[in-house]
Amino acid sequence: MAPNQSIVEEVTGWLRVFADGTADRTWTGPPEVEFMMKPVPPHREFVDGVATHDVVVDTNSGLAVRIYIPEKNMIDTQDKNKLPLLLQFHGGGFCISRADWFMYYHFYARLVRTARAICVSVYLPLAPEHRLPAACDEAYAAFRWLLAVARGESSEPWLETYADFARVFLVGDSTGGNLVHQLSARTGDTDTDPVHLSGGVLLHPGFLRAEPSKSFLETPETPLLTREMVNKFIGLALPIGSTKDHPITCPMGSLAPPLAGLKLPPFLVVVAENDLLRDSELEYCKAMEAAGKDVEVLMNHGMGHSFYFNKLAIDMDPETAAQADKLIEAITNFISRH
Repeated sequence: MAPNQSIVEEVTGWLRVFADGTADRTWTGPPEVEFMMKPVPPHREFVDGVATHDVVVDTNSGLAVRIYIPEKNMIDTQDKNKLPLLLQFHGGGFCISRADWFMYYHFYARLVRTARAICVSVYLPLAPEHRLPAACDEAYAAFRWLLAVARGESSEPWLETYADFARVFLVGDSTGGNLVHQLSARTGDTDTDPVHLSGGVLLHPGFLRAEPSKSFLETPETPLLTREMVNKFIGLALPIGSTKDHPITCPMGSLAPPLAGLKLPPFLVVVAENDLLRDSELEYCKAMEAAGKDVEVLMNHGMGHSFYFNKLAIDMDPETAAQADKLIEAITNFISRH
């Protein structure tokens, strides 16, 4: 920070925004959990059954992705046995996080191994430097890049060799789940051949209303989600003058396009019983069902928001580990059924 710069907004531990609009995302919370926010370098060699590498998709915008593939001996490269492809969007309230953080790496590497799938994880632009709909637009740009690879208009050898573009799933955690809904709606009426959007997985999506729900007001906070984080991150991310009733944060609300008119693939929506956002997530699921959409709900009982990223809790608490196993199994089964 320059000597004459003052902090105009701060989210404890995570983010400081300065008067000139720049931001500092250096972790200042408990040092024992800092490792989860550290980047994991890409490795083309297989480590614990998974290899990764980063690709700059657009040199002008800086759009980049991280690709995960499972061990080669798990793959038959004949077309009929290519692997489903997951296009993944990280959470962080649209304001923090990177696709290479350890918390994402350890979860998505495990999912790739278990589900026998390719994962393309998008490095999203962050607010407040890039307010919404910037993240939505980059999610769409990443999808268009996959489409270009599938059509032979762009090249990415790992995807060309191993990915089944007829079985593409969108996956998003926390506010990344909002992007799953937005991108599904945006592509629903467009020509995406030969890419087929087979489903979407929304993990504890960041759905909210301007009027706070009972769960938001009364559920105990966790290290991965506090009321301060939600209110300040969303305030910094939404277009200036918007409330949480904005269509991106409240797709089931009156300001959003009617759900019944959207062409959406089957969705798996994962909800945590002790999540501040539980009530609005369940409201979204009920609205989707009322609109005739194919939506499956998984409840992780006794868990808080994004618990599956907290490796310390998974390693130390058998119940957290069991719920993480249940989640991985549910996603794997959802992919295999679609």
